[in-house]
Amino acid sequence: MTGITPSGSTTIRGAVLETIGANRPFAGSGPLRVQELTLAAPGPGEVRIRIEAAGVCHSDLSVVDGNRVRPLPMLLGHEAAGIVEELGDGVDDLQPGQRVVMVFLPRCGECAECSTGGRLPCSAGSASNNTGELLGGGRRLSRGTAADGEPIHHHLGVSGFATGAVVDRRSVVPVASDVPPAIAAVLGCAVLTGGGAVLNAARPGPEDDIIVVGLGGVGMAALMVARAVTSGRVTGIDQQPEKLELARDLGADDALPPEQAGERGITAPFVIEAAGHPVAFETAVTLTGAGGTTVTVGLPAPDAVSRISPLGLTAQARSIVGSYLGSAVPSRDIPRFVELWREGKLPLERLVTRHIGLEDINEAMDELAAGRAVRQVIDFQR
Repeated sequence: MTGITPSGSTTIRGAVLETIGANRPFAGSGPLRVQELTLAAPGPGEVRIRIEAAGVCHSDLSVVDGNRVRPLPMLLGHEAAGIVEELGDGVDDLQPGQRVVMVFLPRCGECAECSTGGRLPCSAGSASNNTGELLGGGRRLSRGTAADGEPIHHHLGVSGFATGAVVDRRSVVPVASDVPPAIAAVLGCAVLTGGGAVLNAARPGPEDDIIVVGLGGVGMAALMVARAVTSGRVTGIDQQPEKLELARDLGADDALPPEQAGERGITAPFVIEAAGHPVAFETAVTLTGAGGTTVTVGLPAPDAVSRISPLGLTAQARSIVGSYLGSAVPSRDIPRFVELWREGKLPLERLVTRHIGLEDINEAMDELAAGRAVRQVIDFQR
């Protein structure tokens, strides 16, 4: 069975990053410019989606501020959800009108890395992400006509800061219509990365204690999943009082700044580092008990360096585990998180702390840079 015959290109509105390393505040310098773009029809194995919601993540900010160099111009956004509108040839397992979660690391299913059960990122998916192309090759975005316009690069195969997208079929996971758009969006990055780090990399027992260092969107999702899967003590660590208060509201047994954690000498067998900062990584290692595991999911600047004691690892048999995208297989793990949400064990609505419009995107980057935001979601239905 073949998909719907492509009907040609469409026009969308999206936030294109024109320059890297702009001065703050971004609301003034305006590195992201909302504009009309041409979206080509989906090719074989691809899907056209009307985007309903997109989360604003620190990984987007890391491109804006230059910590993650990407090819420009680029339509940003990698955490999004929407409705299938058109199918390319060969896509016969989705239907128009179906809600899907978009994920930023597609898996080809053929490379050696894809055989590791999520532990290693797909080599083909990583390569296409680095070049700003879709997994099947090429770009479907342009300024001007699809035939001779200026190509616009895709961000991590998604480019979710837009009213519509064409993505590889392997970049989406279908969810039922009872999952609201904002919840579906955060499943694609914050929950997969933070929650996946708990379930897939840490793998705590049902009574184990867990500490989460860094309570942004990813860290808060990790804390929520930790609370859902263990009866042990769950502790959140952050510098922002508002985030500590939210962590307590979400079920943390304690939430405190790192200096207080050090003074109290608290430790846990599993510590999730989700801040993406070398000092936070050092804190996480320090808070890991003897025989315990530090799972690091934060993405620091490429030249960031931490100092830790090798003797502390050796003498106390502690482990450090890296986890990209929560060591997740999206098609396997997103349904697990949806069920926890349906059971009332994962109140993901609380993860979304602010709904914004597309025109607010530069201001949203300022909120992230200041450390104030947990998860801001662009609501395209406003």
